[in-house]
Amino acid sequence: GRCIYGESRIVLFVSAVPCLSGCTPQSAGSASTPTGALAPGSDTYKGWLFKWTNYLKGYQRRWFVLSNGLLSYYRTQAEMAHTCRGTINLATAHIDTEDACNIVLSSGGRTYHLKASTEVERQRWVTALELAKAKAIRMMNDQSGDEEPTTQSDRSEGIQGTLKTLISKLDDLGTCNDLIAKHGAALQRSLSELEALRVPVEGGEKVKGVNERATLFRITSNAMINACRDFLDLAETHSRRWQRALQYEREQRIHLEETIEQLAKQHNSLERAWREAPTLSANTPIGSERLQKGEASDEDEDTEYFDAMEESPAFITVTATENTQHRSVSPCGLYSTLSLRKELQPLRRRRSHIPDKPNYSLNLWSIMKNCIGKELSKIPMPVNFNEPLSMLQRLTEDLEYHELLDKAARCENSLEQLCLVAAFSVSSYSTTVHRTAKPFNPLLGETYELDRLEDFGYRSLCEQVHTETEINDNIRLRQRHTQTHTGKYSMCAIHLQFHSSGNHYVWRKVTSTVHNIIVGKLWIDQSGDIEIVNHRTKETCQLKFSPYSYFSREVPRKVTGVVSDSGGQAHYILSGTWDDKIESSRIVQSSKGGSGSEGKQKTVYQTLSPKLLWKKYPLPDNAENMYFFSSLALTLNEPEDGVGLTDSRLRPDQRLMEAGRWDEANSEKQRLEEKQRAVRRRREAEATDALDDGKTVREGGRAGWRKRMNAITGETNFVYKGGYWEAKDSQDWNMCTEIF
Repeated sequence: GRCIYGESRIVLFVSAVPCLSGCTPQSAGSASTPTGALAPGSDTYKGWLFKWTNYLKGYQRRWFVLSNGLLSYYRTQAEMAHTCRGTINLATAHIDTEDACNIVLSSGGRTYHLKASTEVERQRWVTALELAKAKAIRMMNDQSGDEEPTTQSDRSEGIQGTLKTLISKLDDLGTCNDLIAKHGAALQRSLSELEALRVPVEGGEKVKGVNERATLFRITSNAMINACRDFLDLAETHSRRWQRALQYEREQRIHLEETIEQLAKQHNSLERAWREAPTLSANTPIGSERLQKGEASDEDEDTEYFDAMEESPAFITVTATENTQHRSVSPCGLYSTLSLRKELQPLRRRRSHIPDKPNYSLNLWSIMKNCIGKELSKIPMPVNFNEPLSMLQRLTEDLEYHELLDKAARCENSLEQLCLVAAFSVSSYSTTVHRTAKPFNPLLGETYELDRLEDFGYRSLCEQVHTETEINDNIRLRQRHTQTHTGKYSMCAIHLQFHSSGNHYVWRKVTSTVHNIIVGKLWIDQSGDIEIVNHRTKETCQLKFSPYSYFSREVPRKVTGVVSDSGGQAHYILSGTWDDKIESSRIVQSSKGGSGSEGKQKTVYQTLSPKLLWKKYPLPDNAENMYFFSSLALTLNEPEDGVGLTDSRLRPDQRLMEAGRWDEANSEKQRLEEKQRAVRRRREAEATDALDDGKTVREGGRAGWRKRMNAITGETNFVYKGGYWEAKDSQDWNMCTEIF
C-alpha cells in the first residue's frame, strides 16, 4: 500500500471476494472465497483481493473493506484494529475494468489496479463499488442540502447537486439493466447447453455454471430494484424543495428588476445634477488607498507557543489584547528633512509608468578587454548594469512606507513604538528583491529632493553622502553613506528621533549580497543582524535576517526578532519576511525549554496571535518591463519644476537611459565621469595649497550641512542646518555649482 515512485501513476491490483446477501461462507484461506456472509442491506462489503504493488513484488494479497463509500485495505484482517494501508474515496473515484478479473480505480490523481480470482468475484465487486459510489455521492449531496439554501448561489448549487444525484441513479439503473441483459443471455445459453447434454459428468459442471449465473442475476436484479426505490424516494423528497426554490427565484427576479429600475432613475438624476453643478478638480493622492490596505484587524486571542533559540531570535508573534490597528509605515532614511501636515491635498497626479526597458545585448568580453591595465575607478561601466535612478533617489525609497513612522509617533507605549520602528527598518529592503541593477553613482555636489509636503506631509533632501528627513516637526531620520576611493559605500549608523517623547533610535543596516554576478541569473539576498536601540529607555530590538540556503526548510527571506525592555525581558516577538510583511506578537509568558542543537537551553515563549505591522504594496502592472520599480520609484525621476540645478532629475545620462536611448546615455555618462574626475583633481590641488598656507579645509557638502561628532555612536555626522528649501522658495540657486 505504499507509494512507489518512478512511474507516472500508482498501480494497485486487487483480488477479493466480498460478501453480499446470499453469499455462502467458505474457507478464508483461498483468495477467491468470501470470509463471511452479511445480512441483506448491509453497507459493509469485504474480502480478499490482490493489489499491484511494484514490479519486484507484483500482486500482493490484501484484505479489502468497503464501508460508507470508502474502500480501505490491510495486509491482514488483524490489521483492521490498528493499521490501515490506504483508503479510496469512491465519491470521487472512477471505476473501470480491464479484463475478466481486473478492476481499475482512479482517484485523486492515482490509479489503483485490483484483481479478482474469477469473473464472478470481479462482477460482485464492481456491482458493490458502483452502488457504494452512488450512495456516497447521494449522501454528500444530501448533507449539503439538509438545510434550506440561504443564498442564490447555495440554492443553485443544491439543485445542481440533486440533479447530479438523479443522473447518477439513472446511470446505476442503466448499468444494472445492461448487466441483467448480459447475464440473462448467458443464462439462456447455459440452459440451452444443459438441455443438449448427454454425459452426466459434463452435466454437473454446466449445472454449477448455471447456478453461479443465476445467483449473479438475482443479485443484480435486487440492486436494480433498490436503485429504483432510491430514485423515487429522492425525487419525492426534493420536489417540494424545487417548487419553493423556483418560487423564490421568481420573486428575486421581480425584486431585482424593480431595483434596477430605481437605480436607473437615480443615475439619471445624479447625472443631471452633476452636469448642472460647477466643475470640481480634485485628484486622489497617490498612496491613499495603501493606508487602508495596510490596516490590521484584531483577531481572537488564541494562545500559541513558540520555541525561541537564544542566539537566533527567530520568533513569531500573535495578536495582542490591545485594540490597536497598525497601518503600514514607510522608511525615512538618509540625511534629509521631512514635515507633516494634518490636512493633505494632492498637488498633482504622479505618473504610473515609464518607457519599457529596451532589450540591449551586453558583450562582457569587450568590456573586460577595455578594463585591462586601468584603475577600477576609471573603468567606464555601461548603463546596461544600471537602472535609471541615482543612489540618492534609491535611498529616498526608504520613505515608501512613511506612514509607519506616523503611526509610531502616535504610540504612547515605547515598546509598541519600537515594534513599528523595527517594521520600518525591514520595509526598506522590500524593493530590492527584484532590483538587481545598480543605481547611478551620485556626482560630487549632486542633490535630490522629494517634496511630498502637501501630499503626504513629508519632504526629504539628499546630497551625495548626506540625507536627513523630518516629519511633522516631531520625527527626524538621518543616514550617512561614506564613499571610499574604490567607489564602495559603507553605511554609518541610522538615527531616528521622536522629539515629543525624546526617544532616539539608532541602528545599522544588514549586508546586501548580489549572487551570480559572473554566471547565472542575478539575485539579491539580505543577511545579518540588526540591533535597534532606544537610547532614552535602553529598550532594544534584535532582528535576524536569515541568509538563503538551498538546504534550509525555512521560509526564504525570513526575518525574526525580539523586542526587550531595559532589563532584557522580552515583550514582543517579530516575524515575517523582508519582501512581504512583518507581524508582532505580544509575549504572555516565557519559560526555559529543552536543549538546542548546540547544547544551549532554549526559551519557550507563549504569545498571543500576531498583528500585522507592515505589508508590502503590490508592484504596478508591467513592473517587470520597468526595472521592477515600485509605485513610488516610478515617480522619483519624474520631471518637476523648481528643483535645484544639481537635482538628480536633471542628470542627462540618467534621463537618456530612462527614455531608452542607451547609446547616447553611455556617451553622456562617460563625459560626466571625466568631468567629475577633473573637478576632484582641482579640489585636491586646492586643498593641498590651503594646507601649505595653514588654512582650514572645509570637508563634506555645502554650507547647508554642518559637521559634528555624535555623542551616542562617536561617529561624524553631517546635520542639515537649512538653506535649500529657502532657496527653492525664492528660486535663488546661486548656491548650486554647475555639475551636469
